[in-house]
Amino acid sequence: MTLDDLDIFIAVCQAENLSAVARDLGCTQPAVSQHITRLENELGTPLLERRARGVSVTPAGRLFYEHVVEGLGTLKLGVRQVRQLQAGEAGALGITTGSTTIRHFMTDVVSAFRERYPQVQLQFHSANSHRRCIDALRNEQADLAFVTMGTPIRGLEQRPVVEMPWVLVTPQSAAWSEKDTVALQDLKRIPYIRLKESSTSQGQLESLLLDAGIHLETSTTVDDWDTAILFASMGLGCAVTPALHAEHLAQQHSIAIYPIESLPPVVFGWASRRWKSLPKVARDFIEMFAGNTSIAPHYLKKNSEVNR
Repeated sequence: MTLDDLDIFIAVCQAENLSAVARDLGCTQPAVSQHITRLENELGTPLLERRARGVSVTPAGRLFYEHVVEGLGTLKLGVRQVRQLQAGEAGALGITTGSTTIRHFMTDVVSAFRERYPQVQLQFHSANSHRRCIDALRNEQADLAFVTMGTPIRGLEQRPVVEMPWVLVTPQSAAWSEKDTVALQDLKRIPYIRLKESSTSQGQLESLLLDAGIHLETSTTVDDWDTAILFASMGLGCAVTPALHAEHLAQQHSIAIYPIESLPPVVFGWASRRWKSLPKVARDFIEMFAGNTSIAPHYLKKNSEVNR
């Protein structure tokens, strides 16, 4: 078996479709099948079950996949670090996340990390959607992604680190300015400033509200939470955002912030291809994030698995 065989096997397991992998690689489907067949012949067992539409991974294939992902990730990390050593480089750390996430969650961490590791090249890959962050990880453009936690993602590992309540953001002159909190039912009457469809956290929020029988009437659509808060301060509607974003912008904009009763929090965290294969500088960045003074301690999840 070759490294190409293993790379293609991983891609097929994740896509569960030979044709899709062939398109991504710019080759034919028979060429992809040949790599899989070579592995199956060498191992003496089927790794994939061919179906009319796509493929499914057999139990043996799933077991092999788990070991290949871990082993290949470690091997590629070793190759990269040796090449950096030969080139006289001190190393690099790639992180992908949204631009507003960097602003609210990581400014202090980045400064502290650069002070501790001035020789390490810190590379941020700003992405405007959860999917693009995940793609950057899978394409090895980044070591870590900081994203909204949700359902498991095949081929990647996730570690939740921040649990944050949703808040209602209104103009300071809003009619309910004397309230300390708002009930879910109060949201039915707001002119809603919503994020675009590609936002995972937005999708989770609206699913929670629909489960409670609440449908929000959209007044305008924006690209990110910060713009939603700005629009709320201008009287263009009301926004529902993670608490930290609103708290950080409260001094810049004329807004009022209200915790929302009975609404489960949004959870953010780290994703990586393989936790055990992360370079030391990545683990150190995560550890420094856990001590981030720009995030209130009660938002940080206790007993997190990030350093295990």
